[in-house]
Amino acid sequence: MKRELTIIVFIAFSVFYCKNKSENKSIEPTINIEKQEKINHNEHEHWTYDGETGPKHWAEIEKQSDCNGKRQSPINIIDKDVIVDDSLKPLDIHYSTDVKIHGITNNGHSIQYDFEKGDFIVLNDNKYELKQIHFHEASEHTINGIRYPLEIHLVHINKDKIVVLAILAKEGESSEPFTFLEKYLPIYSGETKLLDAEFDLNLKLPTDKGYYTYNGSLTTPPCTQNVTWFVCKAPITVSVSQVKQLQELMPLNNYRDEQPINERVVKQYVGH
Repeated sequence: MKRELTIIVFIAFSVFYCKNKSENKSIEPTINIEKQEKINHNEHEHWTYDGETGPKHWAEIEKQSDCNGKRQSPINIIDKDVIVDDSLKPLDIHYSTDVKIHGITNNGHSIQYDFEKGDFIVLNDNKYELKQIHFHEASEHTINGIRYPLEIHLVHINKDKIVVLAILAKEGESSEPFTFLEKYLPIYSGETKLLDAEFDLNLKLPTDKGYYTYNGSLTTPPCTQNVTWFVCKAPITVSVSQVKQLQELMPLNNYRDEQPINERVVKQYVGH
């Protein structure tokens, strides 16, 4: 009798153990799979200009970024709120006539031309080398609420800070320097071409030297807040076909919406 009781207890324990193990097998893999799918989704999530990965969600996607900071760019520049600063001077721009474009890249967000050393800006006795120019359509900065068809960013850096010269473009006559740049198009997302071509950036600058300036950030993740912006007051002109060619190669509306100015001051150099 004692032996039979032992067998019964053993059988009951075995049934309970197998049943519990079977139930665990049916539940645990589901939890792990769902968790892994979420991890994989987050790992492959990347910022874009649209939908759930668009600018409104950059701070969530790029968690180590400054995209939810208080000194973000771009902004809407309103003339009545701008301070005319008589202490400001014309930009100290040193663009050679024969500096070479090293290459062109379509990084999936914009068309970017990378420059070799030789072009630079001097600001407060500090030299900022021109690294690259890229494009946004339509413009990121707005002037009195007006958004231009195109904005060109000339990005300069030194070891501590970034200086970006922003040039707005409106539709009009064909731009000769723009035509020069476009002869290297099309270039498709993820593609890079080596150019080694000379280019005179002076031809691309507005003749009116007036500008707005403020402290802000990069307009794409990581939205780093160590950027001094100079936004040219006068736009250049580009043809409709030149704008459309860029539109076909870049994400539609690859611009970030205006950001709150908060306590920042926008200053203006009137120019001549």
